[in-house]
Amino acid sequence: MALSSVNTNMSAMVALQALQATNSQLQTIQKHVSTGFRVADAVDDGAAYAVAQAIRSTVGALTSANQQLGSVQGLLQTTKTGLNDTSNTMASMRNVLVKLSDSTTTGADRTNYIQQYNSMLANVKTFIQDANYNGKTLIGDLTGSNGTFSRVAVARNEVGSTYGIATFSGSALFGSIAFTSTQMAGAATVAALISASGTFITQFNAVSKALNTVGSEVNYVNNQVSYNSDKIDALNVGIGSLVDADLAKESAQLQALQIRQQLGTQALSIANQAPAALLNLFK
Repeated sequence: MALSSVNTNMSAMVALQALQATNSQLQTIQKHVSTGFRVADAVDDGAAYAVAQAIRSTVGALTSANQQLGSVQGLLQTTKTGLNDTSNTMASMRNVLVKLSDSTTTGADRTNYIQQYNSMLANVKTFIQDANYNGKTLIGDLTGSNGTFSRVAVARNEVGSTYGIATFSGSALFGSIAFTSTQMAGAATVAALISASGTFITQFNAVSKALNTVGSEVNYVNNQVSYNSDKIDALNVGIGSLVDADLAKESAQLQALQIRQQLGTQALSIANQAPAALLNLFK
């Protein structure tokens, strides 16, 4: 037989415990809905939160690596432009040297061709000097260049592994093709400069090789940036699966708990009125 007492209201105690449990669950669901996370902090699920934090750190490191690679993309594009313009100009300079290698090119014609060559040589110099990006250059080691000339080792991933970007000495190139008036005065001397093993052809081929190297480096960096971006997306999906709240499910649970809260409140109110019924026994 149930105890009838004004000191111990078992019904009210049970109703209060149920209401407190419902309120606790309701607070948890409301936190999920308001934050969008099933695991918003270590209190919700310490193990899952620790894993999520580690992955978030990896995502941040990869993002930083891509930012650095983005800067190198600009440097490589600037370098490629400088080398490409140098190569095109050297092709035109070669045409002039062919004319100077002809012994019938004499007098004013020869003087004009030498002047034309030196004018294009001045263009090559500016291409080399101005091939800088954000204060750095891979080819501008000529006096008057406006960037720091140095090899670049850029972080390519989240653990700081580096990819080396090579340099090409624009100074050595310019010095090798800045021929003296004496060298260009004789047709036979000029012919030797543009022979298969001549100084000019050797330097022209060196520029072509440097362009090939830069092109490969551009492709590598672009592919690395793309890979890092794909990896970041994959990691974010993994984090979402681990800690994100299923808002459709949370919404359904929220409504159910709100109803349970209302019913629990009514049940507690009814249970609290039970001792008052005992007064009728003393009338």
